Amino acid sequence: MEVEKKEFSEKALKDFELIDRATLNNDEQAFADLMKRYKKPVYHMVLKMVRNVDDAEDLTIEAFAKAFKSLSKFKKDYTFSTWLFRIATNNAIDFIRKKRLDTMSLNTSFTNDNGEAVQIDIEDNELNPMEETIKGQKIKLIRYFVDKLPPKYQRLVKLRYFDELSYEEIAKELDAPLGTVKAQLHRARELMYNLVKGKQQHI
Repeated sequence: MEVEKKEFSEKALKDFELIDRATLNNDEQAFADLMKRYKKPVYHMVLKMVRNVDDAEDLTIEAFAKAFKSLSKFKKDYTFSTWLFRIATNNAIDFIRKKRLDTMSLNTSFTNDNGEAVQIDIEDNELNPMEETIKGQKIKLIRYFVDKLPPKYQRLVKLRYFDELSYEEIAKELDAPLGTVKAQLHRARELMYNLVKGKQQHI
């Protein structure tokens, strides 16, 4: 599809260029640049939704993993930022429903590259029949990256993502200081970011 410059901002056009480089040339730097451009805004939006720093970091990883895995399917009839934020939002909604967070309603918004405000409303709904399927898909996606981590980080990540233990529960399970668990999981997340960006050689 031909992209008309008058329809999109300069930033959106740059995103399209990076997407082409990433999908057509498997350009690792293009993936890294896309993440650099949107990691912070995605994280802050998700943080508003889940209100927990650690959960927001985990969900940000998942959002980029899903987006990069489906990047070849992205169509340039709307901005990359809108598409990415929708993926991140839906992922956070799944998390909120699964955790049964006590929220009557939650309203958040972001402005896409064309200056349009995108409103997101979330209501406290009952878990739907698709929950187990969604959970299975997320686990499969995360497992792909976890299996590429150094062995010393794999157990920590599996306890966090697959067994869904809290940081306190992981510390108790491993008989390790809470601070150590958080620091090592933070490092594991950094390694997973690199894996998402295709930089396996850095592991």
